Amino acid sequence: MSQKYQKQTSRSRRKSPVRFRSEVVGHDGASVQLRLPVAEILAGVQDAVEALAAEAGLLVMKTLIEEEVEERAGPRYRHLPGREASRWGHDEGSVVFAGRKVPLARPRLRSRDGREVPLERYELFRADGRLQRAVTPRVLAGVAMRDYEGTLEAVCDGYGVRKSSVSRHWKAVSAARLREFLERPLGGLDLTVLMIDGIEFHDFLLVVALGLDSQGKKHVLGLWPGATENATVCKQLLSDLVERGLATDRKYLVVIDGSKALAKAVRATFGNQAEVQRCQVHKERNVLEQLPPEHQGRVRQRLRAAWNLQSFADAETALRKVVVELEALSPAAASSLREGLEETLTVHRLGVPEKLRRTLRSTNPIESCFSATRKHCRNVKRWRSEEMVQRWVGTMLLEVEGRFRRVRGHRELPVLLAALRPRSVSESSAA
Repeated sequence: MSQKYQKQTSRSRRKSPVRFRSEVVGHDGASVQLRLPVAEILAGVQDAVEALAAEAGLLVMKTLIEEEVEERAGPRYRHLPGREASRWGHDEGSVVFAGRKVPLARPRLRSRDGREVPLERYELFRADGRLQRAVTPRVLAGVAMRDYEGTLEAVCDGYGVRKSSVSRHWKAVSAARLREFLERPLGGLDLTVLMIDGIEFHDFLLVVALGLDSQGKKHVLGLWPGATENATVCKQLLSDLVERGLATDRKYLVVIDGSKALAKAVRATFGNQAEVQRCQVHKERNVLEQLPPEHQGRVRQRLRAAWNLQSFADAETALRKVVVELEALSPAAASSLREGLEETLTVHRLGVPEKLRRTLRSTNPIESCFSATRKHCRNVKRWRSEEMVQRWVGTMLLEVEGRFRRVRGHRELPVLLAALRPRSVSESSAA
């Protein structure tokens, strides 16, 4: 007789949990309980469930198409005298489903005079716009064209997801968005500040204009191929903004890089209605490039200390002293700082509070747009043409525009607005 040497403890007496219990009752009333591994069963059938859902979706499309056929040609094998068309067999076709093209037989109809009758529902399901809407969010999320196929769920077999096809659909989407970007009206924007700077993509340059409204919200206004050093390009960009509704009868603070051509174009377009603020970051960079490395750190500190002064007179005096010091080190650096010196202090002269001044003294707000745009374009390995650059940059600028936050110091914008348009502010406050 065998003996049990294992001590019966609460742990040894514990039974494994029952995952699923099914009771089968026979005709004689006897019952049998079955234990089924539900987790393993579900893991095995989940792919089948997704495939079934895909089949159901395709079946719904096919049913809707057949319903339209019956509405136009009547029930099958019944030759109704009032029907507008007759069935004419099937042809190879496809619909867009789950981000790809899926084969689906296309019913054909002929009118009484023998012409092909298009099916609206079939055209709706096969439209390239459906595939473009599937491609766009993935590309905007950073998926490369060559990786698009790998991001799709394998719920059904299809085609049209290779790199060339995805690239073709993205080209159509980006071209449409670029047109939307370049043609949208600007008359409804209550703009206070304009910022203009250039962005470089390998061998191509674009000039981008950004606007700040009275609430501190950023709006991308336009872009133009070329460089800010080209006065003709800058005038064309500003003329395009005016044609789209940008008012020229109000005063703006225009923040630009260190380009003299751009400053000239701004004055030619707006005249006395523009207060030009040269970007201090660009000016500092231009000055330091003319100096030997051993002097750059000290001059950088002197420049920043001068620009951080609160008073316009004090800041101008400090910068003049730096110019005198630079004359002995590098006449070219001194000339670079002297050119447009007062325009680097426009925010000081207008009495802009310090917090907002830090935002408006450079083109950094527009540089942040460029940074986000480059991040979205990081998968592009070869920029083939200027048109391609415009499509990508315009589309990505529209995408990042929806994520813009109000600029730092936006609560101090009324002070700037009062300095720019004192009469309009006093009238609005009196009303």
